[in-house]
Amino acid sequence: MGRLVSTDGLTEIQEEILKTIRKFVEEKIIPVATDLEHKDEYPTAIVEGLKELGIFGLMIPEEFGGLGESLLTYALVVEEIARGWMSVSGVINTHFIVAYMLMQHGTDEQKQKYLPRMATGEVRGAFSMSEPGCGSDVAAIKTKAVRTDDGDYTITGQKMWLTNGGSANLVAVLVKTDEGADSVYKNMTTFLVEKESGFGETAQGVTIPGKIEKMGYKGVDTTEMIFEGHNISADQIVGGAPGKGFYQMMDGVEVGRVNVAARAVGVANRAFELGVSYAQQRETFGKKIADHQAVLFRIAEMGTKVEAAHAMVVIAARKKDSGERNDLEAGMAKYLASEYCSQVVEDSFRIHGGYGFSKEYEIERLYREAPMLLIGEGTADIQRMIIGRRLLEDYKL
Repeated sequence: MGRLVSTDGLTEIQEEILKTIRKFVEEKIIPVATDLEHKDEYPTAIVEGLKELGIFGLMIPEEFGGLGESLLTYALVVEEIARGWMSVSGVINTHFIVAYMLMQHGTDEQKQKYLPRMATGEVRGAFSMSEPGCGSDVAAIKTKAVRTDDGDYTITGQKMWLTNGGSANLVAVLVKTDEGADSVYKNMTTFLVEKESGFGETAQGVTIPGKIEKMGYKGVDTTEMIFEGHNISADQIVGGAPGKGFYQMMDGVEVGRVNVAARAVGVANRAFELGVSYAQQRETFGKKIADHQAVLFRIAEMGTKVEAAHAMVVIAARKKDSGERNDLEAGMAKYLASEYCSQVVEDSFRIHGGYGFSKEYEIERLYREAPMLLIGEGTADIQRMIIGRRLLEDYKL
C-alpha cells in the first residue's frame, strides 16, 4: 500500500532511519499489536528491538552515546511506530521528555550520570505532573518536598497518570517547594527520582501501586506514584536550583505535545489504510463500497485530514528544532491532530460497518485508543486556551 503522509525534504540519514522503522513496524509490531493489546501485555520484545535500533537515544547528543537527531526526525519516527501500535510510542514519549529536560536544563553532572544510559535504554524515563483531583490545573498540585536540616529534601504526596510508571527507573517529578515567591509557579521544583522497575515499594518511601485499568492504550503501564517521606538529595533537582520546575516541565511538555500529535497522525494513517483497504474489498448492491459516492467522499475527507495533521506536526517540530518557542505550533498540532485522528478513526469504523465492532478487526482497537489522544499532554480545551492566548499576543492591537 502506498504511503499517505509526505516525507519530502528529508536528509538521507532521516530517510534511512524511517525506512528501518517502517520495516520494524511491519514485521515486529503490526502482526502482534492487537493480540498484545487485548491481553494488556507489555511489549517487551518490541521494546528490546527498539533498544537495538538505538531509538531510545534518537534525540540524545552523540557525545552521550545517542544519535543526535532532531525533534522532526523523532516525530516522524513516532508517526511510524504509532501506526503500528500507539502504546509503543507511549513507551518512548515520556522517556524523551525526561531526556530533553536533562539536555536543556540539567547540570553537567546530571547529563553525564543519566544521558549515556538513557541512550541505550538501560535507564528508562517517566515524568509526573498530574495528581488526583487537579487534572489540568497544575498549580493545584499538593505533593511537597520539604527541606531537611542537612539541606536535602523529603517528598510526600500522591501523583497520578504516569505513563511508564512501573517500567521506568527514573522519574522527573514536579512538586511544590517553599521558595517564598509570590507566584505559585515559582514555588515548584522538578526532582529526578530514581527507583527500581516494577510495582510495590520501588524505592524507600516510593510506591507504585499497580497498573490503572483503561479502556484503551493498553500494554504500556499507566500508574499512580505515592511518596511517603521519600528522602532525596538536593543534587537530584533538575538544573540544581529549586523553583524552576514548572517552566522546565512546560518546556518538556512542548516536546510531548509534538509527540502526541505525531501519534495521532500515525493512528489516523493506519485507520485510513484499513478503511481504504476494506472499502475496496467489501461489496454491496453489486459493487465495491469504495465506488459508492458516500464512502468515496468519506475517504477523501480522511486522507485530507491525515495530511493536514502531518503538516502541522512537521511545522511544530521544525519550530522547536530552530530553538524558538513553539507552544503555539505544538498546541495547534496537538489539537488538530488529535481531533482529526478521532474523526478519521470513526469514519474508518463506519466504513467497516458491523465488522468494525468485532475484536477480530484492527479498527476496533484503534477506536478505543484514539480518545486518549484527546486528553494526553493537555486536553483539547487546554490547547484552545493556549492557542487563543498566544494568538492574542501575536495580534495585539
